Amino acid sequence: MGSVGKVVKNILILYPSLIIIFILSVFIDFLWLDYLVGILAFASLLTAARYAKGLYFYSGLLFSFIGTGLFLVQKLPWHTYFLQFDSMLGVMSLFVVLPFLNTIIRVGHYDTNLNALLRHDIHTLDKLYRRSFLVSHMLGLFLNIATIPLVKNSLQQSLKKLPKETAHSFLAGSVLRGYALCLAWSPLEVMVIAALDMTGKAYYEVVVPMIMIVVLFAAIDYTISFFKYRTYGLHIADSLQSASNVRRKMIEMAGMLLIFIFLTSVFQHVFQKGYLLSVVLAILPISCLWALFIKKPKRYVRVAFPAWKERTSALSNYFFMFLSAGLFVNMLSASGALSIVQDGFQLVSGQPFLLYLMIGLFFFATSLTGFHPLVSITLLGELLRPILPEVSSVPLTIVLIVCSLATVMYSPFNLSVSILSELIRVNPFHIVRWNVRYALLYMLSSIIIAYSIHIFLTF
Repeated sequence: MGSVGKVVKNILILYPSLIIIFILSVFIDFLWLDYLVGILAFASLLTAARYAKGLYFYSGLLFSFIGTGLFLVQKLPWHTYFLQFDSMLGVMSLFVVLPFLNTIIRVGHYDTNLNALLRHDIHTLDKLYRRSFLVSHMLGLFLNIATIPLVKNSLQQSLKKLPKETAHSFLAGSVLRGYALCLAWSPLEVMVIAALDMTGKAYYEVVVPMIMIVVLFAAIDYTISFFKYRTYGLHIADSLQSASNVRRKMIEMAGMLLIFIFLTSVFQHVFQKGYLLSVVLAILPISCLWALFIKKPKRYVRVAFPAWKERTSALSNYFFMFLSAGLFVNMLSASGALSIVQDGFQLVSGQPFLLYLMIGLFFFATSLTGFHPLVSITLLGELLRPILPEVSSVPLTIVLIVCSLATVMYSPFNLSVSILSELIRVNPFHIVRWNVRYALLYMLSSIIIAYSIHIFLTF
């Protein structure tokens, strides 16, 4: 028991230390600080390797071997090896601070009130699916990634009596699909901004077709859920005892979420360090402010730190897989191994439909090999750079947005999938199985719609 406690203590020191030093290195441009981050990341990788299990371990091992091999082939100075782990540290930072936001939802009983709203006048599983899909979609516009644990916790009691496989696939569909579709038309979503920056288009030029695509695929998912879940009856007691209390809680949530959006936007504008880091920096102050607002600061502290310790000590699977993926991504980018792909894009630059298909295949392939979609779209920008003046258009922007954000619902290495898989304690590759067909239909149909818009605009 003592050795287990020692391991937990070491992890609770090592992982947060890595994240704190990493955040400092983003703001302080000292080379020695970058090396310190690298050394701590390597130590975290070795520590996490001892406790990682299953596909997390084997995926991380494969990424580590390939990344190290690419490093050795390039004959770089040995000490620069420690500088190759940083591309996934922003993601890991969010894992470490997310429990603080999750806790305020529990302390303020927002999850129970939202659960009451979801349960109100619900008698079949397909209706609950549509309600939770809509809640995920609307909250995702304000709460971003924190939507996933919030809605999952709210649905937990309602799904308790269902078979585990059914409950888990239900969550993978209603939560991740609703969340992914909301991001596609959100002006605050970093992938939308990156796509607009790449093509030089304005948000107002793409928002109408994007909303039309989102409405279409919400309707498709509603139809699928009707046939898939209509046979499941739910014996749920309607717990909506006080509509005014629920309304007050929803207003509180909306107000604090707007402050959260404002604060992250301010951080992003002031620091110019990216949206993900802005979210990481905003979570703790917003959570503390929220606890003060609901007049429960002492209870929040009592609940938050034990919850944080428990979640952080269980992050070895993710630290091993994501740090290894960071090494792999960095070295693949530096090796020039993607130059042949650039030639392929140039060959089809005059055939928009084939170009859009190649972009879709690029995101699909990279999402299944450990690339974060922001890394993928950055690499794609380099691959498309020679032809961008010729092909930049509204349809291309639509394809970039849809194909990059479709990964939110199926990629085992995407943050959203990783968070949900960790919350429901299933391997992320199970979520791939549940969502990949819908995601591919979403991508292919959007490519066809984008090509139709291209034909219309050039007619």
